[in-house]
Amino acid sequence: MFQTVKQLILASGSPRRRELLEKLGISFSIVVPEIDESQLTGESAQDYVLRMAQIKGSDVGNRNPSAWIVSADTVVISDGQLLTKPETPEQAVEMLMLLSGREHQVQTGFCLSCLDEGVSIVDSCISLVRFKSFDITWARSYVATGEPMDKAGGYGIQDRGGVLVQTVNGSYSNVVGLPLAETVDLLSRFGVVLSDGKESDGGEVADNG
Repeated sequence: MFQTVKQLILASGSPRRRELLEKLGISFSIVVPEIDESQLTGESAQDYVLRMAQIKGSDVGNRNPSAWIVSADTVVISDGQLLTKPETPEQAVEMLMLLSGREHQVQTGFCLSCLDEGVSIVDSCISLVRFKSFDITWARSYVATGEPMDKAGGYGIQDRGGVLVQTVNGSYSNVVGLPLAETVDLLSRFGVVLSDGKESDGGEVADNG
């Protein structure tokens, strides 16, 4: 659907974010940021995801100043409690039982930046997800697959974790890890990508994949 016309880097090691962009035909390279992801004392979920998205982009952008950087951070929020990636299987089970039969928020902070161009746009997207009611045996069985351990809130909606989800209100891709409509809007606005059939103003199409 899209062609990449400027050097683009995805500042993430997430295979879900990579797959979301690849399915649109967007070409990019991957550089994993090296940052401290600890939440600051008293920091809200909104401030946290915005800060994470921005500093991930800055970390990679400082090493690649001429490139355009897409960075993001996703969290799950339940009753004001921030749920990031579980550190142990036991913690993953606790997270899932906290979410069972209830609605929670999935919030992703996302950023498009280019150091040489002086651009850094950061925003966030929220989706509401309701889980079906399940018991601890379901939670333990899912955690035993190993799937929850690298995912905010301890589940992946696009994989086995989809069986836990009853409804989604808002962007589905946001729950996966990157709000596609909003991200591609930014990439298009700054001429980083063009829709197929639309001619660029010059220069070769970047092939960074």
